[in-house]
This record gives sequence, structure tokens and C-alpha cells, in this order.
Amino acid sequence: MFEYDRSLPLDVQVTGTEKRGEVTVSDITYAAPDGRRTAAYLVAPGGDGPFAAILYVHWYEPPKPSSGRTEFLEEAVAMARKGVVSLLPETMWSPHEWYDTRNRADDYDATVRQIVDLRRALDVLLAQRGVDPGRVAVVGHDFGGMFGAILAGVDGRAQSYVIMGSTPQFADWYLFGPPMEDDAKARYVARIAELDPVRHIRNANGAAFLFQFGSQDEFVPEDKVAEFVGAAPGTPRVEWYDAIHELDVEQAHADRTAWLDERLGLLTHTRAA
Repeated sequence: MFEYDRSLPLDVQVTGTEKRGEVTVSDITYAAPDGRRTAAYLVAPGGDGPFAAILYVHWYEPPKPSSGRTEFLEEAVAMARKGVVSLLPETMWSPHEWYDTRNRADDYDATVRQIVDLRRALDVLLAQRGVDPGRVAVVGHDFGGMFGAILAGVDGRAQSYVIMGSTPQFADWYLFGPPMEDDAKARYVARIAELDPVRHIRNANGAAFLFQFGSQDEFVPEDKVAEFVGAAPGTPRVEWYDAIHELDVEQAHADRTAWLDERLGLLTHTRAA
């Protein structure tokens, strides 16, 4: 259900650039498989590589300014100084009004389309000059982590995944808002369950996972954490922080970047700022 024509041209277009020392932050758009265009930040180091690569998938928490593709921008710039190319795409939840204006009848198809869009984002990322396809990570927060977990199970190109403040089933969050009749709700939950992160992450053979959660996160209770982590293959690393859903604490950032440094081999590929 997540297949698409990978032979279609990426048609990457640069709409603006900013230099931060040797790091270049480009504002780009590229062609989605269905003809739409996706906006993203492309953050790249100077030099010829080889470079590791990270796909960052942002959270949804309007009206916070970080509820969009800027969430991980500063982190991506810091990682570029260590030899990482990053892509930070917009998503279906980038518009702050997304949740309240969407139609639940469209959730299934929109979710499938978003996974295809993220696979396309990996196409763009891996097509960048000097990227080493053997050192690729996905970092996702909130909905970004849920979609990252699905990506782990359906697209084996990334080997490392950071999942932050995410829940294992779409019904946990898609059903916030107006109540549904019992029969309609049961049909909705049964259908959307086909796409649940907890179902697809089980197929991520060979991938490594770091889960990050906040002890004060009202949206992700401990039983959901246990279910999600228990479905991940191998021995995932799980870290808890004295934090709310935003997870904007220095220790979470430090743990995440240290784990990525090790997983992506950055300790032996460090570059000057």
C-alpha cells in the first residue's frame, strides 16, 4: 500500500539559501509522487563527503512556533558541522489548522499518502552529493515519530530511528475531538489499525531504536510506551525525562545527539565548523 513510482524525477528546486559558516541551509521544494510539491529544508556540510544522513520529521503542537519543519533546524545545523546532510520536510500536519480542518473519512488515505511522501523524502536525501547510504537515520517527534516507526517497517534504507513522545496507534490521537457513534467508531478504529505504527515497527529487522519520553507527557501514558517499545525489534534504548510532551530539555537533546553520533559513525568523521 506504500508503493510508488520511484523513477519519477525528484525535480528539486532551490528557493533560497543561507550560509552558516561551512554549512548551507537551503529552502527547497521537490516533486511528490502524486504531482504535489513538498517544501523542505536541506542542511548540508561543506566538502565532498562521505556524509551521514538524517531525515527529521517534526511534531504537531500549534500554536508553538516549533510545530513545523523548523523544529529540528538548529539541531540539523549542529549535526552538519559533524558531517551530516539532513532533510526537514513539511508534512500534512505542518499547517496549524490541520487537525481541526481534516475529515476523519480521509484519515486512512492521507496517512498512506504521508508515508509515501516520507519515502520520497528519503529519495531526495539519499540523492544528495556524498551521502553514505550505510549511515542513515530518521528522527521523529509526536506524529513524526509515529510515521517514522511505520517507515522503519516498510522502507529499510535507514538503519537508526529516534522516536520521541509518540503513541503506538493512530486512534489514540486521531479520535481527539467530536465523539463518534459506537458503530462508526469501531469501523474507523479497525480500518486505521492496518496502518498503526505498532504493527509496522515489528518488521524493522536490523534497525536500532532510541525512544524518548517525558514523565509529565499527558498524551503518552506509560502503558502506551510499554506497548510501543515492546513491539520494536532487538533491544531498543528507552530514555525518560522530567519533561512534558514537548521534550524540550537539554538532556534529551544531548542523549539523542550522542546516540546518533555513535550510530552514524560521527565520532570518527568529525568536521570543523
